Amino acid sequence: MAIEVRAASAFADVAAVLGPKRPDASVCFCLSYRLTSSKENQSLTGPARGERVRELCAQDPAPGVIAYDGDEPVGWAAIHPRADTSFATNRRIPHVDDLDVWSLWCVRVRPGHRKQGISHHLIEGAVAFAREHGAPMVEAYPVDNRGERVDLTMAYVGTRAAFERAGFEKAADTTSVLNGFPRILMRRDLR
Repeated sequence: MAIEVRAASAFADVAAVLGPKRPDASVCFCLSYRLTSSKENQSLTGPARGERVRELCAQDPAPGVIAYDGDEPVGWAAIHPRADTSFATNRRIPHVDDLDVWSLWCVRVRPGHRKQGISHHLIEGAVAFAREHGAPMVEAYPVDNRGERVDLTMAYVGTRAAFERAGFEKAADTTSVLNGFPRILMRRDLR
């Protein structure tokens, strides 16, 4: 298995990893944090969510990265400048400083491909993507689960241990809690 991580510019590949089984379903599609307006996020239902992601895939920079095993898309990581996400105004996630950081908020591996190290490839690929676009720093907001099991539906934020293995360091506590675990702000300096 040779995993390659590339910009998420092919909507069909993003939809293969994030899209709902039914086109009329109003599931996340990884827009909750990407959109700066909760009003826009709530107004997008059914196929409109996919169409909004299609628009984002056509932009530069792309809305994240996709991991491929050969030609098959097997994972996704959402990464973008924090200023263009809801983290810019999120009251539970602090701003450490005024640096123009990029936020890495979602890592998802498709069923059937988990427990093969793909999350590590996605985190590294997301960091490389941000570096290529001039990011001085990447932030992530994983749970500090102290080795306890995280519910699969909430595991998208990642764990402290996974980000530590990728060279991130804790920068601050947050007031955000997910699945009963506190989320922390971790950073990786790219300067």
